[in-house]
Amino acid sequence: MENKSIRPGQIWLDTEGKRIHAHGGSIMHIGDTFYWYGENKAKTLPGSGIWHWGVRCYTSKDLYNWEDKGVIIPPDLEDKESPLHPASLMDRPHIIYNRFTKKYVCWLKVMQKDESQKSTVLVADEILGPYTMVRQNLMPLGMSAGDFDLVVNPSDGKAYYYFERVHSEMICADLTEDYTDVTGYYSTHFPQPYPPFVREAPAHFYRKGLHYLVTSGTTGYFPNPSEVACSPLYHGPFEVLGNPHVRDESNTSFHSQICSVFKHPDKKDLYIALADRWISDLSASLPYEESAEIFERIFNPDFDKAEVERGPEFVVDTTKAGYVWLPFRFDGKMAYLDWKDEWLIEDYE
Repeated sequence: MENKSIRPGQIWLDTEGKRIHAHGGSIMHIGDTFYWYGENKAKTLPGSGIWHWGVRCYTSKDLYNWEDKGVIIPPDLEDKESPLHPASLMDRPHIIYNRFTKKYVCWLKVMQKDESQKSTVLVADEILGPYTMVRQNLMPLGMSAGDFDLVVNPSDGKAYYYFERVHSEMICADLTEDYTDVTGYYSTHFPQPYPPFVREAPAHFYRKGLHYLVTSGTTGYFPNPSEVACSPLYHGPFEVLGNPHVRDESNTSFHSQICSVFKHPDKKDLYIALADRWISDLSASLPYEESAEIFERIFNPDFDKAEVERGPEFVVDTTKAGYVWLPFRFDGKMAYLDWKDEWLIEDYE
């Protein structure tokens, strides 16, 4: 059945009637086609030992109806040490195009067994691949690098890498000319002592002379309040503006986590927040105050970790994860997100 609108929180099926799996991802616009890619969670049932099944991509002309183009970065079923092995904790693919090298560059975050987080970098000649791994086990700036976003300056082609220095602060690092490593120049932002206060999942967008970063707190799959900050420069300093989610009584970003923000190329001022609803059964999710207390007890050194009990609610079936896409509304510098059961691209100029 053809989709004629965006319905946040509702099950989203592709043109073959199958659930879309493009989590923690982004949209690229190439020619007259939109490419939506992300983590393929089709096989990640609890107890399966499978965290991902590669990176999947879909195409669309209208942002409503998406054709499955398959797994563009497949899982490595042979090498158990590979960052692409299905048991590897690979998250949040981000792809940018390098107009100088004519390559599509994809970065992946991979959580390690020792709880550190490292990066894997792949390149391809086409957005749909095939991709070749050029770096793995990369610790940018010698740091444990968590959730991130990649940004290219459209005027000069210089690229930037916003990432969570795990359980500490946000980093903005310059990328090398080929976009496959960092130069060593960086800035630090939003320092916090430990989760749940540490900001993660940065999503960058640029509007009217300001660079925006939307971030979430750190409570795992349990959603928490988002925060908007802005700066006239890539490297800040950033001014924290507050929670964009209007009248969100649950304090959970409408039960979702923003992974990227997409500017519609044919609209004057349409910026879409792409968010994952990792726990689709809202009754199974912990209230924010409860999840925040658990994570503080885990990471605050003043608490005894042995006292923390992780119940069955920590077992999340990500094969049923959904999406919450909402358009930003601007008032001065502030960017707001209002809940909409259904909305249309055509309603925007």
